[in-house]
Amino acid sequence: MSWQAAEVSTNVVGRAARSRLVSRFLRDKIAMTALVFLVALVVIAIFAPEIAPRSPTQNFPAINAGPSGAHWLGTDWIGRDVLTRLMYGARVSLEASFSSVVLATIVALPLGLIAGYFSGPTDNVLMRIMDALFAFPPLLFAIVIVELRGKSLHNVILAIAVTFIPGMVRVIRGQVLSVREETYIEASRSAGAGPARMVSRHVLPNVASPLIVQSALGFGYAILGEAGLSFLGLGVQPPTPSWGVMLQEQYTYVLSNAWGAIVPGVAIALTVLSFNLVGDGMRDALGRERVAGKA
Repeated sequence: MSWQAAEVSTNVVGRAARSRLVSRFLRDKIAMTALVFLVALVVIAIFAPEIAPRSPTQNFPAINAGPSGAHWLGTDWIGRDVLTRLMYGARVSLEASFSSVVLATIVALPLGLIAGYFSGPTDNVLMRIMDALFAFPPLLFAIVIVELRGKSLHNVILAIAVTFIPGMVRVIRGQVLSVREETYIEASRSAGAGPARMVSRHVLPNVASPLIVQSALGFGYAILGEAGLSFLGLGVQPPTPSWGVMLQEQYTYVLSNAWGAIVPGVAIALTVLSFNLVGDGMRDALGRERVAGKA
């Protein structure tokens, strides 16, 4: 059998496998509920300027006020509407989350594929570099990067992405090491398929599934990372709304107006939980099934 015929058979089985994966994920009610919440949050973040009731920087006479008809989630320490700032803050948090994970994936994917597929000295060099990066505590490493480059959202995104790269490289490399020993890989190699075609047609589809799960979980950690750095004053700078900034600003008034700190804290917790639940649902749906032909 030629490698072209093997690819046709593999693609047919792969489509059937992907259909089963989607069906299993859709039956997970908890994961679907979390996904609906995240979709709603993304819609709110995108259309915040149109649907927010107030301006995020507009001050009102009521300072540190509780929920009311005029301000559904109350006001902060200088009278700004908390609901409005929460909506605008979602834009910053989600932008930091998605951008950092995407950036980390762009860097980690080729490194993991190269390390796992070719192994040998290349693998040893790359993995020793990843081990060196792992030696630094992630939060401390991110703080150092932001301090060296300056306080801004772009530098926060870069710092979070750098802390994610070693873990992603290890996940991708481990999956590639497992996949390249499969029977259909050996058959395709014997049929004359080159390394580039082997990686793109057979290895990459199997790497994609665990990478998607890892990314879904990474989104939640990125939300926490951005909030933590902003809380420390290293992220976006006031008056730009961010969930971490909202927590930092209300920290001084937590005893007199705990509501102002509870709202962004709950938003962070629910968002991180939702990303984790979606990631768990994807992991349960995937199981040990091979996308490229192992049922």
